[in-house]
Formats: sequence, C-alpha cells, structure tokens
Amino acid sequence: MIFHLAARDEWSGAGSYRPASLTDEGFIHCSTAAQLIDVANALYAGRDDLLLVTIDPDLSSAPVVFEDCYETGQRFPHVYGMIDEEAVVSVDGFRPDGAGRFTWESPVDA
Repeated sequence: MIFHLAARDEWSGAGSYRPASLTDEGFIHCSTAAQLIDVANALYAGRDDLLLVTIDPDLSSAPVVFEDCYETGQRFPHVYGMIDEEAVVSVDGFRPDGAGRFTWESPVDA
C-alpha cells in the first residue's frame, strides 16, 4: 500500500481529486508506510484536518513511479494521474497527538 495525506476540505474523492502538485508537477505525492510518519511530521505537524488516503498501487490505472525527485536519498511513490476510486482502500481522518506529532498510533477516524 501507499499513502497520501490530503486536507479534509480539499479531498473531493477519488477520480476527481486534483491537488496542486498534479497540475504543477504532473503527479500526486505519496509515501510508503516507512515514510509516512516522517512526512506527516515534517510537513503537517499540528494539523488536525488531514485525511489518510490508503491506495493499492496495483489497482491504479495511473502509473505509480518510485523516484527521488528532491535528492533526499529516498524513493517516494508518485501517482502520475488521478487516483482511481477502485485503487482507494480507505480514507480516514488522521490527527496528531496532544503534542502535535503524528505516530502510527495517531487517532484515525472515518
């Protein structure tokens, strides 16, 4: 599985969701399970308006490419197109703990 973090008010659902990165960079940023918590804390610490979108890359009609675009030494999954409804395994709320940090134990709600 791969994961995408979306602001609750921006997520319009699979098949119609167009984050700025899809227009600006040509792909939707995602993370692996091993990368997710570091990404969440680096980019979204303290935000409680996030959705955790779990995607099965094998069910995506858009290409999923693992690449290091920013010379971090890590290969991140990028979806080069819209996220298919069939590829979305779940969409859950994803909130930080009381200190504003995300963990795998962070509260998740539907």
